[in-house]
Amino acid sequence: MDKYKIPISKLDYSYKESELNFASTEELSPIDEKIVGQNRAAKSLGFGMRVEKKGYNIFMAGESGTGKSTYAENIAEERSAEMEKPPDILYVYNFSESEKPRVMKVEAGTGSELKIDMEKIVEELKEEIPRAFEGEEYDKERKEIINEYQPKSNKIMKEFEESAKEKGFMLQNTSQGLVPVPVDENGEPLSREDFQEMDEDKREKIREISQEIQNEISQVMREIRSIKEKAQEELSALEKKIGLSVVQPIICHLEEKYNESEVILEYLQEVQEDIVDHIDRFRNDDEESKKRSFMPIQRDEDGDFFNRYKINVFVNNSKTEGAPVIYEKNPTYYNLFGKIEGRSQFGTITTNFTMIKSGSLHRANGGFLILHAKDLLRNPFCWDTLKRALINQEITVENIGEQYRSVPIITLKPEAVELDLKIIMIGTPYIYYLLYNFDEEFSELFKIKADFDTVMERNKENIDRFADFISSVINRYEIREFTAGAVAAMIDFSSRLTGDREKLSTKFNEIIEILFEADVWADQAGEARVKARSVRKAIEEKEIRANLLEEKVQEQIDRDHLLLDVSGKEVGQINGLSVHQAGNYTFGRPARITARTYLGKEGVINIEREAKMSGRIHSKGVMILTGYLGGKYAQDYPLSLTASVAFEQSYGGVDGDSATCAEVVALLSSLSEIPVRQDIAITGSMNQKGVVQPIGGVNEKIEGFFKVCESKGLTGKQGVIIPRRNLDNLMLDDDIIEAVRNDIFQIYIVEDIDEILEIMLGEKAETVHSAVQDKLQRYAELEADNYSADSETENEENEKENGKEDNDDEEEIE
Repeated sequence: MDKYKIPISKLDYSYKESELNFASTEELSPIDEKIVGQNRAAKSLGFGMRVEKKGYNIFMAGESGTGKSTYAENIAEERSAEMEKPPDILYVYNFSESEKPRVMKVEAGTGSELKIDMEKIVEELKEEIPRAFEGEEYDKERKEIINEYQPKSNKIMKEFEESAKEKGFMLQNTSQGLVPVPVDENGEPLSREDFQEMDEDKREKIREISQEIQNEISQVMREIRSIKEKAQEELSALEKKIGLSVVQPIICHLEEKYNESEVILEYLQEVQEDIVDHIDRFRNDDEESKKRSFMPIQRDEDGDFFNRYKINVFVNNSKTEGAPVIYEKNPTYYNLFGKIEGRSQFGTITTNFTMIKSGSLHRANGGFLILHAKDLLRNPFCWDTLKRALINQEITVENIGEQYRSVPIITLKPEAVELDLKIIMIGTPYIYYLLYNFDEEFSELFKIKADFDTVMERNKENIDRFADFISSVINRYEIREFTAGAVAAMIDFSSRLTGDREKLSTKFNEIIEILFEADVWADQAGEARVKARSVRKAIEEKEIRANLLEEKVQEQIDRDHLLLDVSGKEVGQINGLSVHQAGNYTFGRPARITARTYLGKEGVINIEREAKMSGRIHSKGVMILTGYLGGKYAQDYPLSLTASVAFEQSYGGVDGDSATCAEVVALLSSLSEIPVRQDIAITGSMNQKGVVQPIGGVNEKIEGFFKVCESKGLTGKQGVIIPRRNLDNLMLDDDIIEAVRNDIFQIYIVEDIDEILEIMLGEKAETVHSAVQDKLQRYAELEADNYSADSETENEENEKENGKEDNDDEEEIE
């Protein structure tokens, strides 16, 4: 059996302090690289950043804590510094369609200036325009126009009145307008009584003349109205001329300032035309405001009117260096896509284009937007809206749910903003493959995948970079310097996280936690620099804070509430090893596995599966076990066997196939009646040919059994069997390594089931197989004998039944 033992030289995986070329991290320089150990991801990201075509957005896939978010920000900032600063995005009033605000792009920093300038000129015009209309020139020209047209209308009306008088009528103003009224010889209106006393011919004549005059009234009023319209046109033209004389110089001053921007010049021309068209709003502003001061409840309609000349600086890039980099940590709909705000005013909600607010997608336009996939997908409408924006390469601001209203409401329809940015989405591989497989548009929009690994090779180059990383953390967070021994202990801890002595972990969050905690323990110990013992203390204390469940399980074993033997031998009973997860803490514990065999045809019964406590992988392992038994022992005769396998005192379910070897040994022990050693535990999966395969959690399993043996008393014969292919995964506690060195605890490595049988049953594998073969052959013979006996009995019963039927036939014939 000694040939299966692992020599102590292959157990010691600790990195030697002497292999480091520094005494403390003070001698190191903080790492310049933005990421450590992610060459594949860095290469993918570097390529994705350079491709500026549609659909080349990036999905960073990896487990939490591997530095994805930090690296995404760093590489985006680095790339953005090489890019041009994008323009400001403005929303301005649409003078032709007020409900559809226009987008205007101007040079970065110009938007805020234009906003201030427009506010200034509006206030200036509110003062200058009324003053211009108070001048003598305006009054003179206005009177000239009135004097030109007023006599014309007066003359027409006078001539018409005289014509009506000649016909015996006068014109009278009533609520229905101007009407002809007949008069008597004295020129007084004819009374109703006098009219009735006239004969019918006279009355009819008066009616006819009245109708003629009535028709003439319509014609005269049209002429007068035409004269007034012409007068009003000239007055309006005069007002526009006066207004333009005030507005044009002010607008021209702005045009000189922004003469290099065609869009601003076009906008200023529109503003000038609109102000001139609505010059009366500026003329009446002071008077109206005085009136409103006595009517505080009245809505400020003129105030709303002047909003049209404001500038909504939708995206302000004045302080942006290079392209923008936006890291949206709360990607709700409004945070991403903006919204149209409203103002409650006297029981109603009002809005205008100045209340259109930008989202992260707008602010990142021309640069990079960093998102977490999980947060994005949890918010309603966000994923579909983002896809639509990327496909159409434009984004429209609209409040969430507008398209789902049963009754549409009047609201703004802002012009869409052209979209040109790169999305960097961060998520787990699971989310990536879900989107890739179930969303056909995902692969077209996120063509670059950057895979972040959780491990890197434990070679000299990466160890040096790991040490530099520790130095950079020390400088960044101002903690104590680490000695070379402490760095070596951190290297060992990093390897332990990976479960592979040939690897280092890239889960830097967990590494940084130990750096912080080791600094605290070093302070408590009075160390000027953090030493290896403080690192080990930090690791130990972190485990203690999380291992309450492990202690409870150990207590149950110590009190014999969980039955477990670590000495002696038993038939059909073996100590398997399992791993338990308690949050972020993983620990191993031994579990008693028993097997009973007897004559039958049921095969191997998995009690856990029958009780619906078995996972799919464990059930598969039991089926593999059945395949091994059939291939090994049922070549010449059928396998006439019923066997039951159970994890004793297991109440939380079982999964995984690492107990396959243990279950095989327990079954073969029950069949051969050769007892199994209880002082050795075993872990390992197996294929149908009996080859032992590697498993996970090997360190925790060994440590779990060692703690039980230590608690019950080490005998020097106890140990654990593991697959040979798990040798590189061994990173055991110093206590176990010391126990192996002192030959009071053993670790065995095996490659096939026969080697396990030799260790666990203390017999050569051929002897065990022969005993099992004999038992199964005897079962088969008994099964055959039972089958023959049953067949004879059945034949006799058939003959009796047939004889009875013959007698009945004879009686019937008689």
